[in-house]
Amino acid sequence: MNEEKSTPASVAEEIDYSGRPFGYQDTNNETAMICEHDPVIRQKISSTLKSLDFNVIEPATFKEVLKYLNFHTFNVIVVNENFDTGTGGINNVLNYLEHLSMSTRRKIFVVLISTTFATMDYMHAYNKSVNLIINKDEITELGLILKKEIEENDYFYHAFKEFNRKYGKI
Repeated sequence: MNEEKSTPASVAEEIDYSGRPFGYQDTNNETAMICEHDPVIRQKISSTLKSLDFNVIEPATFKEVLKYLNFHTFNVIVVNENFDTGTGGINNVLNYLEHLSMSTRRKIFVVLISTTFATMDYMHAYNKSVNLIINKDEITELGLILKKEIEENDYFYHAFKEFNRKYGKI
């Protein structure tokens, strides 16, 4: 009896490792993803994050975002409210992040770039499940605001993160 094992194509062919946004660099480096279609705004955000010592990746589509998120948990994700919106005007990136487990989501600082909401509008930030809102007109102040807000976020979640680190949840 001649039995052949039916296996799908080799595992290497099924997994697309090109989604590794930073290769095998030091895992202690801070990383950021920018989901913005406007090249001028994207460049301002990128240069600001690089000045804050972040390694930056700039996906063009939601599909690319998913590919990167399969391999890496980013420290900061900046997403425009209209980035690659799906049917019904739903922002797929925000929708995806909203459904992450709490322990994973708490590792990511999410910034929403908006034309309608005010900068640092915490009620709308809570409603949109993001950490911070920056109005597009105030994008030049991103560095100052982001640095302050990330520090406050780290201070606020310090006990949570330390507990998870101590008991192997992270």
